[in-house]
Amino acid sequence: MFSKLIKRFSSVLYVQIWEGRLKVTDVANNESFDDSPIVVIQNQAKGKKVISGIGKRAASSLKENEVAVNPFSHPRALLSDFFVGEKLLQHAFKSLSNFKYIRLRPKVIIHPMEKQRVA
Repeated sequence: MFSKLIKRFSSVLYVQIWEGRLKVTDVANNESFDDSPIVVIQNQAKGKKVISGIGKRAASSLKENEVAVNPFSHPRALLSDFFVGEKLLQHAFKSLSNFKYIRLRPKVIIHPMEKQRVA
């Protein structure tokens, strides 16, 4: 019975991935996360790396110990950095979630959009 209740409230997320854009749409209520797929990673003491920002706004205000990474920028593959891409998608999914304390498992449809051709 509990699993039926969870299925009722779980959502379907449609993910469109371009090299310069990430769009995640909740199919049920048509809410969307649409931003540049840039993740800002801050190098802290002892070599620890922490994600300090996501999106175009975070990339425009880089500090000296930060680097901007686009996990979808690779000449031959969809992902260049799996860990950073995973964190970026988790952020997009959390921003669309209505439940803050309970994490439901959404059904995710990933649609890689056109890839720029390298000559």
